[in-house]
Amino acid sequence: MKTLVVYSSKSGNTKKLAEAVYAHLPGEKVIQTMEESPEGRGYDLVVAGFWLQAGKVDPLAGKYLENLRGGKLFLMATHGASVHSEHARNAMAGAVKLASSCHILGTFNCQGEVNADFLVKAQAKEPPPPWITDAPSAAGHPDDADIAKLLKEIDKVTP
Repeated sequence: MKTLVVYSSKSGNTKKLAEAVYAHLPGEKVIQTMEESPEGRGYDLVVAGFWLQAGKVDPLAGKYLENLRGGKLFLMATHGASVHSEHARNAMAGAVKLASSCHILGTFNCQGEVNADFLVKAQAKEPPPPWITDAPSAAGHPDDADIAKLLKEIDKVTP
């Protein structure tokens, strides 16, 4: 199986997930950032990771997902919101829509620690962003338990 793991990461949270998936996967594999704009064609599976900005896929990842054509795709996101929040669900639904030409095999939402300076700025906004009350519980994430959950989801979609 030939797999591309591609990610966009601002604070390192999504990169941590991408590196764990890459290390876990058997077979021929490549890991690259979305800034490198790797072509998704020719892979049996593309695992795409992104972070959320204003409740949506970050802009770089959004463009990347829109340009993917066909193929099997697994999506993973990191954010300060609770993984079960409407904020996280809506953002993942937006990612699925952006990648509508692909066959989505699975998705994974994961809290990611929010940068302290950014958190202070977000707390000062009026109205505050919807994820702000969840941000304290994101400290220390993604952690080993998050990675174990992600790898179980990856195992469901890989041979």
